[in-house]
Amino acid sequence: MDFPKIYESEYRFCLIMWEHEPVTAVELAKLCLVQLGWKRTTTYTVIKRLEERGVLQREQGIITSLISKDEAQAWEIEELVETKFEGSLPAFVAAFTRRRDMSEKDLDEVQRMIDRIRKGESQ
Repeated sequence: MDFPKIYESEYRFCLIMWEHEPVTAVELAKLCLVQLGWKRTTTYTVIKRLEERGVLQREQGIITSLISKDEAQAWEIEELVETKFEGSLPAFVAAFTRRRDMSEKDLDEVQRMIDRIRKGESQ
């Protein structure tokens, strides 16, 4: 399945939508004005584009997502690993950890994830 592309400014919009959905288009425009500095027309343009791409739906003025935040994040990471790291998850992790110190808490959580995967448990 082709996943609809969500560009950076649209993603910031989606964060607001996911936090407040279901939400009216009018309320979403007000939230985007406060949080993003967008005019009402900009918000409505983004709503229309994301609706056309199947990211959200608008029914009787109520906006709800068709794609969850988790799905969008997972797709972006998958695409990043494929395009920038030739599909190698270890290369991605190595590049990530070279530039960022990980706390003991972070390392423990990653280890728990690895242990769950090895046991065949879902995330």
